[in-house]
Amino acid sequence: AGKTGTTNDAKDVWFVGFSPDLAVGVYMGFDKPKSLGNSATAGQYAAPIFRDFMMQALKDKPATPFRVPAGIKLIRVDPRTGMRAGGEGGILEAFKPGTAPPDSYSVIGAAGDGSGGALSVAPAGGRSVGSGTGGLY
Repeated sequence: AGKTGTTNDAKDVWFVGFSPDLAVGVYMGFDKPKSLGNSATAGQYAAPIFRDFMMQALKDKPATPFRVPAGIKLIRVDPRTGMRAGGEGGILEAFKPGTAPPDSYSVIGAAGDGSGGALSVAPAGGRSVGSGTGGLY
């Protein structure tokens, strides 16, 4: 997992990434700022250095899944609404105790009877996911 970054005018590029047991940052730029090139991007320059380093650093290490800290719940949510996703759709998000989206919620103006009242909604099949993610969180 990781994130790229590029400054204005491509004067600096970086990539910061990690595995469950190792975090690495790669920075490229000049001491006296000047462009690395018109089309320079972190994905083009810094990310390959990160990839090559991690391949060497982890080549003799067993695959290690990302560990979920105690108390954290992994819940599928709808990326458009942030509410629990029904069924297998949505994206997996991590929540601290007491911060997960509710099991049901009200939609104002959705009562369907013309009153403008609220309709209580519960997503179909919403559930916490604690395993079976293959180490990808």
